[in-house]
Amino acid sequence: MAATSAAAPDLDALVRELQHAAGAVTRLQTVEERPLYGTTLYLANCSLDTRFGIFRAYVFQDIINKSYIIALAYGDITGPATLYIRLHSSCVTSETLRGCDCDCVQQLEGAFKVIAAKGHGILFYLMQEGRGVGYVAKARDRMLVQASRDRLSTFQAYRVMGLKKDHRQYDNISHICHLLGIRAPFIVLTNNPDKVAALKAQGLPVAGTETLEFAPSPFNLAYLTSKADAGHILVHPEQSTLRHALPPEPVVPFKPHALPDAQRFIYSAAYFLPVKPVDDDILLTDAQFKELFKRKAIERSMAGPKPLVLGYELIRDNRYFVKIDAAGLAAYRKDHPDDAVAELLTTPYWFKVHVYYDVVTSQEFVVLTHGQPRAHDIPVVRLQSESLFNRFPLRSVDNRDKFKSAVKHIVTYGTGCILLLYYDGRGAGFGAYATDLMLVEKGLSASSDEAYRRIGVGYDSRDYDASMRLLKHHIPSGKIQMVMNSPESLVKKKEYADALNEHEIDVEKWIFLDETSLAG
Repeated sequence: MAATSAAAPDLDALVRELQHAAGAVTRLQTVEERPLYGTTLYLANCSLDTRFGIFRAYVFQDIINKSYIIALAYGDITGPATLYIRLHSSCVTSETLRGCDCDCVQQLEGAFKVIAAKGHGILFYLMQEGRGVGYVAKARDRMLVQASRDRLSTFQAYRVMGLKKDHRQYDNISHICHLLGIRAPFIVLTNNPDKVAALKAQGLPVAGTETLEFAPSPFNLAYLTSKADAGHILVHPEQSTLRHALPPEPVVPFKPHALPDAQRFIYSAAYFLPVKPVDDDILLTDAQFKELFKRKAIERSMAGPKPLVLGYELIRDNRYFVKIDAAGLAAYRKDHPDDAVAELLTTPYWFKVHVYYDVVTSQEFVVLTHGQPRAHDIPVVRLQSESLFNRFPLRSVDNRDKFKSAVKHIVTYGTGCILLLYYDGRGAGFGAYATDLMLVEKGLSASSDEAYRRIGVGYDSRDYDASMRLLKHHIPSGKIQMVMNSPESLVKKKEYADALNEHEIDVEKWIFLDETSLAG
């Protein structure tokens, strides 16, 4: 007699075991659970204390392209009749590097403010730099636009490079809505009709839209004008009487090429970035200072009950810091638009951005340089670790303050560079960093060091060898002034010191930030 075959499995039960149900993330039973839907994997969640209140950050990652998506939720997101949402694409230049040649950081903070005021909503933060093309292509766009002296728009530059005007995709949004159990229709905070169409194409309900528009500056006017021409709902560019601001030097485009003695790095683009001043200290050359105040002495702007200028200081190489009352000067400019002193409001620190593609990690490396080092100069140098959460308007932003301090040191001395290390969590990645925060917040680890041991990574995973190889291309003398957080951080980072020695980079002076806090 033939053996009885095993009973056929219950297919519905098999599917239930495999597939996560709607709301799986908001109903987690253990910290080890990692719901997955479509291509979107849940990694961690933690609270973020922002200037607009407490948001909860749900961190996801696409398992195909490996990009992160952060759903920043405020209030009840599963019960309201409507949710205010924003789809926001990352912008490292404005959100980390203090660049003022776009309106991205204004829209980001504006969306936080609106969502908090409405009482409930979500900001979806997507790692889709440069409308989805990545920072290498975005930087080449900026290089080409600046080389044309704004005769080419950003969309024309994309076309010249063989790109579509927008490479972003929003498929992860419907996956996240499933995992969070969101069913309410959306009021979308956007100026871009394409985002609304993308949500509707996924079957997500859109109840309406609200625009997020801010007055242009001389540095983003051309960019915003091109967005308006491309169909974005913007009215300020057409009404503006500002003049476009051009880079301080001509920009010459070049074809990507590998560095001769570090061929893992492909030098891909270089362009000028106007960086927002620190502490409202405006940098002027001697010639600029004399031209600005030749008709009206600076002391006149410092006089009276509401002075526009709060002081000035002569710094190295016969340059000046002029400290302004930004709010007072902005009000004054409305009534005196032709007064040259009002131009101090839109006088940036000019840095040059150098973008490299690393064939080993498939990531971008970014170096900012300021000034032209001479033979006797000892450039001020900072290796700045990126923190994605510090791109948001948090109440406490240590990394952002350290970056501002480094910028101020470099500008004060007159020459130097910052190498941006993109990877959160001391090189372990943003997923590990978010998991660390979650474990500590839930009391499952007493400290980040303990959380890292539980995650299974070491104290510091950053590739200092690669960083030093790249750094040497920007410090011709091999002598530097190195900006560090503290002596203790240097002691902990043995690999950091070893890499400096290995590449024969001579640190003539250590500049320790030691919890320096800057305003502005």
